[in-house]
Amino acid sequence: MSQSDASPPVPEPGRIARRDSGEDRKRWSRWVPGLRTLREYQIAWLRHDLVAGLVLTTMLVPVGIAYAVASGVPGIYGLYATIVPLLAYALFGPSRILVLGPDSSLAAVILAVVLPLSGGDPQRAVALAGMMAIVSGAVCILAGIARLGFITELLSKPIRYGYMNGIALTVLISQLPKFFGFSIEAEGPLRNLWAIATAVMEGKTNWTAFTVGAATLVVILLLKPYKRIPGILIAVAGATVAVGLLDLAARAGVKVLGSLPQGLPALDIPWITTADIVPVVIGGCAVALVSFADTSVLSRVYAARTRTYVDPNQEMVGLGVANLAAGFFQGFPISSSSSRTPVAEAAGAKTQLTGIVGAIAVALLLLVAPDLLQNLPNSALAAVVIASAIGLIEVTDLRRIYRIQRWEFWLSIVCTVGVAVFGAIEGIGLAILIAVIEFLWDGWRPYSAVLGRAAGVQGYHDIQRYPDARLIPGLVLFRWDASLFFANAELFHDRVLDAVAASPTPVRWLVVAAEPITSVDVTSADMLAELNETLQAAGIGLCLAEMKDPVKDKLKRFGLFTRLGEGAFFPTLGAAVSRYLTLHPVDWADLEDDDH
Repeated sequence: MSQSDASPPVPEPGRIARRDSGEDRKRWSRWVPGLRTLREYQIAWLRHDLVAGLVLTTMLVPVGIAYAVASGVPGIYGLYATIVPLLAYALFGPSRILVLGPDSSLAAVILAVVLPLSGGDPQRAVALAGMMAIVSGAVCILAGIARLGFITELLSKPIRYGYMNGIALTVLISQLPKFFGFSIEAEGPLRNLWAIATAVMEGKTNWTAFTVGAATLVVILLLKPYKRIPGILIAVAGATVAVGLLDLAARAGVKVLGSLPQGLPALDIPWITTADIVPVVIGGCAVALVSFADTSVLSRVYAARTRTYVDPNQEMVGLGVANLAAGFFQGFPISSSSSRTPVAEAAGAKTQLTGIVGAIAVALLLLVAPDLLQNLPNSALAAVVIASAIGLIEVTDLRRIYRIQRWEFWLSIVCTVGVAVFGAIEGIGLAILIAVIEFLWDGWRPYSAVLGRAAGVQGYHDIQRYPDARLIPGLVLFRWDASLFFANAELFHDRVLDAVAASPTPVRWLVVAAEPITSVDVTSADMLAELNETLQAAGIGLCLAEMKDPVKDKLKRFGLFTRLGEGAFFPTLGAAVSRYLTLHPVDWADLEDDDH
């Protein structure tokens, strides 16, 4: 393959793509990466993008319709939410390979807002979903401009797994009534599951619809490992043809999609009532967090594959613009797709022109052949969503986490149960709360150790790990493995005094191994001043070793550096020990200690 026929330019082997220079970042054009791609576009890529776009279309149509229905809006709006966001992201999105559109991870969140507020009115459901997209888009754009692209990193991997597993279960449960060919009236995953079980026991299942859905699901799952085979297209097309030829809609009561409205999405402001504002804003913010979490992870994966840099803040802006476009053009919230993006890549996509081709192809379908999918059975659409939900469930890595860190595994399970029991909106709130608690707990109750001299090992080490380590008479070496801040200041104070009390000899000096301490706040600085007074009253000197200069600068601003005195700070533990042994001759011989 020639260079002109290859993927977009990547750095030389062994080198990493660098971020744009400061001058380039200042240019307005950095906010529209699509223009930069257009300037760099090579004619040799055109054939690959055209073919990949047409292949991608085979998934965009059935998946878009299926996820629209799963989100509580008519199927046609899934195509509207496919066309416009693809065009918007092609201009504002930084990734050259990512495919955006309706996604199963958002379906439960959208449905949780739309279903109770719409009262069964399709147009009201569309307005609610559209406003959620606008809220989500605005949040993403503002966060991107404020350079908050790091925010999704606040959710740990086990918590993300737990939330996504809960979402997958919620989505799967929501599709079971369509899969079995009946409808239910219930709210919440557990109530839905009970209503579904009751309906099945009462014989309400349409076995013909169930057979069609089950066959569709089996074909999708069997063909899923073969990336180059459009399994969803084959399964959905087969179900549509079978229902049409056998006239199962009339003979067996199989519910079908029906004719789609002819025409393209139009600019339309989704008006909602005052009473809807709070749940829509909360739902839109939840969508923003979930969609950016999914998009950023997928974007980083493909950026690593192509060895290109993708700015997470611009990714947030691109996703936000795409959601805004969806909201104003009769769509609903969208995200990146972990199923459609690999299809585009496998088909040879080089740039976002692939998404543009797909959007145009879907638009032509609505203009030229709106009746093409009128016999598409609802149970087949449910099968598409169920297959995607199954793909969202993470089991393998959770097994690994269970083996290496049980408490993080159970955190993940709690998040899953929270989403399944309380719903998607409440579930994401629980996930964020647990993430904050986890973060605070790690800093609130950090590890600390008294250090001693272990035979045959250079340096000073935790006496719990080295029980035979010797302690220098009259000297306590104390290590604190975290920053010092208001939540753990008192704990630090207490553990230091406990270490002094546990010393086998009267203590003259206490030296804090401060290298792990990366920050100090006002509360902890005041605590250090109080601790110094307490130790001085007992005839004990407080010293700090290996403290980083930025932390020292804070202590200077707080006035603590002057209070302790420059002589209380040492560059290394070895230097502190040497100074102590010089001032306080004790019975101590250490032939191995060569680090001071």
